[in-house]
Amino acid sequence: MDNIWTSLLGLCAGMALFLYSIKMTSGSLEVIAGNKMKSILAKLTGNRILGVTVGAGVTALIQSSTATTVMVIGFVNAGLMNLYSALWIIMGANIGTNITSQLIAFDVGMFAPIIALVGTFVCIFIKDKKMKSVGEAIAGLGFIFVSMSLMTDSMAPIAKLDIVKEIFSGINNPFVGIIVGIIFVIIIQSSAAGVGILQAMAVASSGSLITLEQAMFIIFGLNVGTCLTALLASMSGSRNARRAGLMHLLFNVFGTSIFTAISFIFPVADWIRAISPNDVARQFANMHLAFNLVTTLIMLPIGGLFVKLVQKLVPDKGGDEEGIQYLKYLNPQMLTADHLLGMEVLTAAIANEIGRMFIFAGENCQKSFHAVLENSEKLQEEINNREEYIDYLNKEISFYISHLMMFDMSEKDAVTMSALFKITGNIERMGDHAVNISGYASMLEEKKLSLSEKARNEVAQMEKTISEACNSMVKSKTSAVHIKMAQVEQKIDDLTDVYREHQLERLKSGVCSGDACVIYSEMLTDFERLGDHMLNIAEAAAETGIVSFGISDFKLTTEDEQPSLKTAAAGIDDD
Repeated sequence: MDNIWTSLLGLCAGMALFLYSIKMTSGSLEVIAGNKMKSILAKLTGNRILGVTVGAGVTALIQSSTATTVMVIGFVNAGLMNLYSALWIIMGANIGTNITSQLIAFDVGMFAPIIALVGTFVCIFIKDKKMKSVGEAIAGLGFIFVSMSLMTDSMAPIAKLDIVKEIFSGINNPFVGIIVGIIFVIIIQSSAAGVGILQAMAVASSGSLITLEQAMFIIFGLNVGTCLTALLASMSGSRNARRAGLMHLLFNVFGTSIFTAISFIFPVADWIRAISPNDVARQFANMHLAFNLVTTLIMLPIGGLFVKLVQKLVPDKGGDEEGIQYLKYLNPQMLTADHLLGMEVLTAAIANEIGRMFIFAGENCQKSFHAVLENSEKLQEEINNREEYIDYLNKEISFYISHLMMFDMSEKDAVTMSALFKITGNIERMGDHAVNISGYASMLEEKKLSLSEKARNEVAQMEKTISEACNSMVKSKTSAVHIKMAQVEQKIDDLTDVYREHQLERLKSGVCSGDACVIYSEMLTDFERLGDHMLNIAEAAAETGIVSFGISDFKLTTEDEQPSLKTAAAGIDDD
C-alpha cells in the first residue's frame, strides 16, 4: 500500500512538473519569437494555404495552439484580421500543436536531465534577457522529458491495480471517451499536455491500460475541449472576436464528428498502429496528427461555410446605426500585463477606435451646417446623440491609452500613444464645435432671426470645405496628411477672413441685423477652430507611424451631391 501511495505522489509530481514545463517552454518561445512573429501572423493570411501554413508554423514555434488562437481573436477584435483569415490560421494552429506530442514520443532517456541542466545554467549565468528565454525554453524541454520519465515510472505499479483497469475498461464507448477528453483538457488547459499524459500511461503499461482504440476518442475530446479557453477569451471582445472563438469550437466539433464516423467505417486505429507498430507513444502522437491533418483537409475547401454559419449564429445587431454606445476594437483583456497581442496590434486597435470617433465627429460637423440652413429638430437630436457617443469614445479611448502607457514600451511606442491621445482630444473638440454650430439654429429661431441669402451661401461653402477636409483626412496616408491639412487649414482661415469682411458689409448696408451678425460671427469662430483641430489631428497622426485609422471607406457627401444645398450655394462667388 505504501508503494502505491509513493507512486501516486510521484505521478502527481510528474504531472505538475510536466504541465509547468509545457507552460514555461511555450512562454519562453513566445518571448523569443517576439512581436515580429505576431506582426507576420497578422499580415500573411490572405491566402488559405498560406494562412494554414503560417498558423501551423507559429504554433509549432510557440508550442501552444491556444496561445495562437487567442492572438488571432485579438487580431480580429483589433480589426486587423477578418474571419476568413482567422479560420485558416486556426486550422493551421491545430496542426502545429502536434509538435509537442511528436517530440514527447522520442525516447531521450538519460539525456533529458542534461538538456534541463544546460538550459538552467543558461538561465542562471547569462544576463541577456533574450538568451535567458532561450535557456528557459531548453530547460523546459528537458523538464518535459524528465517529467515524462517520472510519470511513466510512477504509473507502472498503479496500472496493475484492478480498480484502475476497471475504470479504463469503461472508456470503450467512443462518446464516453470524447467526454473524458473534454473534461480532462478543461482541467489541465492543454491538449498537447493531455496527449502527453496519455502517452505516459500507455508506455507505463505497455499499452495494456489504455489502447489506441480508447485513446483516439479521448484525443478527439481533447481537441474539442481546448477550444473553450479561446472561446472564453473571445467573450469580452467584439462580435467578430466572439465569432472567431465560436468558429474554432465548431471546427473541432465538426472534425470530431466526421473523424468519429470515419473510425466506425474504417480501421483507422489499425492504420495508425501499422506506421509504428512497436512504439505506443508514437502511435498516440500520430493519431493526434492524423486527426488534425484529415480534419483540416476536409474542412479547408468549405471553410467559407463556417464563416457564414457563425455570422448567422452571432448576427449583427444594434451598433452604431442604432446609437448603442460600445467599443468595437478594444476590450479590458488588453489591459492585462500578460496580454498576447503586442504593442503593434494594441496601437492598431486604438487607431481603429479613433477612426470610428472621427467618423462621428465628421458627420456631426457636416450635419451642424445643415442644421443652420434647415433648422430641423430631428437633425438637432441626431447631432446631440452622436455627440454623446463621441464623448463616450473619448473617455474610453483615453482610459485605454493612459493605462497602456503604464506598460513597459519603447520610446517610439510612447510617442505614438501620446500622439493618439492628442488626436482623441482634438476629435472631441471637433464634436463640441459641431454642437455649437448646430445650436446657432435654435438661437436664430428663438430670437426670430434669419441669415441673409448671401450668408446662407457662405454656410453652404463652409459645409463643403469641412466635408472635403474630412474626406481628405481619411483618404491620405498619415505620413503625408499634415501637408494637405495645412493647406486646408489655410483655406479655412482665408475663407473666415473673407466672410467677416462680407459680414461687415452686410451690417453696414442693413441687410443683416446686429443680433444675427453676432451669431454669425460666433459661427465663423467655430468654423475656424474646426480647421485648427483638424490640422492638430493631422500633425499628430504623422507622429504615430501608423498607416491609417481603418476608415478608408468613409466619405461625407459634399454639397455637389446634395440637391438641398445647391440652391444655397448658388452665386456664392458673387458675394
